[in-house]
Amino acid sequence: MLKIVVDAMGGDNAPAAIVQGAVLALKERKDFAIVLTGDENLVRAELKKCDYDASRIEVVHCTEVITNDDVPTSAVRTKRGSSLVVGLKILREDEEAGAFVSAGSTGAVLAGGIMYLGRIKGVMRPALCPAIPNVRGGKTLLCDAGANAECKPPYLVQFAIMATAYGRAAFGMKYPRVGLLSNGTEEHKGDPVHQEAFSLLNETAGVNFAGNVEGRDIMYGDLDVVVADGLTGNVALKSMEGCGKTVSSVLRTEFTSSFGGKLRYLFARKSIKKLQTMLDYNRYGGAVFLGLKKTVIKAHGSSKPKTVTAALVQAVDAVRGNLVQTITDMLEEAGFGNETV
Repeated sequence: MLKIVVDAMGGDNAPAAIVQGAVLALKERKDFAIVLTGDENLVRAELKKCDYDASRIEVVHCTEVITNDDVPTSAVRTKRGSSLVVGLKILREDEEAGAFVSAGSTGAVLAGGIMYLGRIKGVMRPALCPAIPNVRGGKTLLCDAGANAECKPPYLVQFAIMATAYGRAAFGMKYPRVGLLSNGTEEHKGDPVHQEAFSLLNETAGVNFAGNVEGRDIMYGDLDVVVADGLTGNVALKSMEGCGKTVSSVLRTEFTSSFGGKLRYLFARKSIKKLQTMLDYNRYGGAVFLGLKKTVIKAHGSSKPKTVTAALVQAVDAVRGNLVQTITDMLEEAGFGNETV
């Protein structure tokens, strides 16, 4: 049976939220098992609070935890007994293990993924790719959202290829429309890096390139994939999260500040609930690190149980959809060899 390895100690709400989310995922999907890595006493104490199928959960004891205060690369090297490192080792060594999920340090997850799993042949830089809710009721894949602050044009091309593969493998997107995030839609917009990337994307096999797009198009446009350097992509991601929280806060204040506001809420609550649901990133799981030899998903540091559940289902879908092989095939089709630029 397919196994998904979960860092039970990663994130602000670990291990309670991680364990609860894992149990909920097992109830939602019957086609996989879970390996929880972490302090066994703490993890089993949380499991005792849940109703679950013990035959589908394995707990692997770990003696250390990598925190956000640790330097990612050195922590991965020195904390060999941490829940994050042990989990990645299991993913590498167990043939039945298909993916790893952690809400821990983003830098440590990336460093550990490269160190213990390695990159797919031809991948220059792995990239972080979250799914963003859009106005059409679907998802727009944003790649890269924080792994690579500085990029060369070929990196951006590979991000487009890998995100296209992810859309096909995990979300059933047959021919995803791809946009390049810039400061305008005209072909000449952007710095020299983005201008060259624009030209390369126009010629890349397998990529349905729609041209330059602006930040508003991530949620409001008719795109399936938006490609960005990690710095710009991360700023865009955090801005959208902040916007969602702002809208929710303003609506809550408006509709609870007076009796009239409460009456207005009664007539508008269906639309408000729909908006809040669309803007709730907890429903969308985590961001996949595209380009590694096995599937690795980074969930939000403040993940709630439903976020963890969504991330696990997301991991199962990516593995079942042959994400890694799809990326490999598309890179070969586009003519990328074993570059390490």
